[in-house]
Amino acid sequence: MKVATTLGYWSAGPPADAGEIVRIADELGFESVWTAEAYGSDVLTPLAWWGSQTSRVKLGTGIAQMSARPPTTLAMAAMTLDHLSNGRAVIGIGASNPQVVEGWYGVPYPRPLERTREYIEIMRKVIAREGPVTYAGKHFQLPLEGGSGMGKALKSTLHPFRKDIPIFLAAEGPKNVALAAEIADGWLPLFLSPKTSDEFRVSLEEGFARAGARHTKESFEVVGGPYSIIVNDDVEAAADWLRPVIALYAGGMGAKGLNFHHNVIAKAGWHAECERIQDLYLAGDKQAAIAAVPTAMVEDFAIIGPLSKVREEIQRWKETVITTFSINTLQTQYLPQLAEFVLG
Repeated sequence: MKVATTLGYWSAGPPADAGEIVRIADELGFESVWTAEAYGSDVLTPLAWWGSQTSRVKLGTGIAQMSARPPTTLAMAAMTLDHLSNGRAVIGIGASNPQVVEGWYGVPYPRPLERTREYIEIMRKVIAREGPVTYAGKHFQLPLEGGSGMGKALKSTLHPFRKDIPIFLAAEGPKNVALAAEIADGWLPLFLSPKTSDEFRVSLEEGFARAGARHTKESFEVVGGPYSIIVNDDVEAAADWLRPVIALYAGGMGAKGLNFHHNVIAKAGWHAECERIQDLYLAGDKQAAIAAVPTAMVEDFAIIGPLSKVREEIQRWKETVITTFSINTLQTQYLPQLAEFVLG
């Protein structure tokens, strides 16, 4: 079992202890550190900024939204970061959701699985730099079809530090998880739970079994873990920190009938609760939606409570499909001790 950590999203500004988290991860021999983006801070700049102060830890985008950048642009950024970090870049990508893609980026959200496959194929062509990049897909064409007619197939002027930079896929639905196992180098789950791990395992095995699959179970990476770890002798107080987040994902993201996070949380046995939370959230009663999140629901997706309880539950999470345990905590002071629990 390897260890990772994440810097998460920003709000008013960069997390005050972000640099310290990255430094600790590098010094303690963590496998990787990951950033995030939605419609605020971007996913690449923090890796270049804080990653410049490290020498060992891998630098991962968790996740770079596909609609934010054409595949050639993300490939350029990956190659640049890989050079600057001496081969430590890991590029996690994801399709996001229609609300963000069409509302923030102003581009369509058609057939995300098909589009993801094309996106990764183009990225790998650019990074390999074996010749001018051409591609004739349903979603991407290089050179562009129907443009001015002057488009030219080009080869990157930058020689890659590595011709094969790892590409991980963030996925929640069974078809997308199977796609990750088929075409990606790793999977980035969000709302994984020990209760649902076996279901995800079936989807991963489906992907590994497909003709031409890039990896087997033994060589494939799954970087994930509890949504958060909060150390507090008062379990209810710890749960209160996360109820707003669970309510947002289960009820406030996406639309009725099209909320991927809602679906994956419900699969852990919370269908009725997720429906109520979503109804309240979409009706504008955010506080009631938060109050409707049971502590047991929080405990399915996070680890909360005193250190003895945290240590015991970490062992349960280590039995899931994850290969790299991602420690997501707001309490930086516990990071070394939590890593010991994972590795012990």
